[in-house]
Order: sequence, then C-alpha cells, then structure tokens
Amino acid sequence: MRISRVILGGLFAAGAAVSAIAQSDEIHVVLPRDGIPSIDQPSFGPAADTQYFADDELMIGVVGEREARAYSTWQLDVHEIVNDLFEGRPIAVTW
Repeated sequence: MRISRVILGGLFAAGAAVSAIAQSDEIHVVLPRDGIPSIDQPSFGPAADTQYFADDELMIGVVGEREARAYSTWQLDVHEIVNDLFEGRPIAVTW
C-alpha cells in the first residue's frame, strides 16, 4: 500500500554524516488501522477478588468522588486502550 513519500534527512553521529536508513518512497504498514482492538465495555469485580493478578502487577488507577477503578497493564499490553464510562463521563485509559 502506498501512502505517501517518506523523506529521511541525513543522520549525524560524532560529527560524521551517516547515510539515510531507508531510501524507499513507500511506507510499509505493519498493522492495519484498528489492528489492535480496544476494550470498549470493561467489566469489573470487587477489589477483594484479586486471584487473577500478581501482587506486584502494575495497575492504572482512576479515583473519583464515588468510584475507584484499576486497569490491568498486562491486559493493556494487548489492547492498549480501554474506553470506559467513569462517574458518567467517557474516559480513555491508554498504555
């Protein structure tokens, strides 16, 4: 798929010019648009139910006036985006 021309300028290392990495005028698409599916309707369980998570697992936390949620980074490694409704407002959690 030809999208547009890519222009790579010269690179410089320690004062010496290094040739451009690529001279092709094509962009190679590795993943198509929307190739990584987002999580659009996440489900949550009680905080005490942590059997699926490691004690040292990284989480992204969102705390509001009435709610608190934790989003697992190991799930975000695969999906990268969670579209959620938090306290009546749409949010996007990204990783």
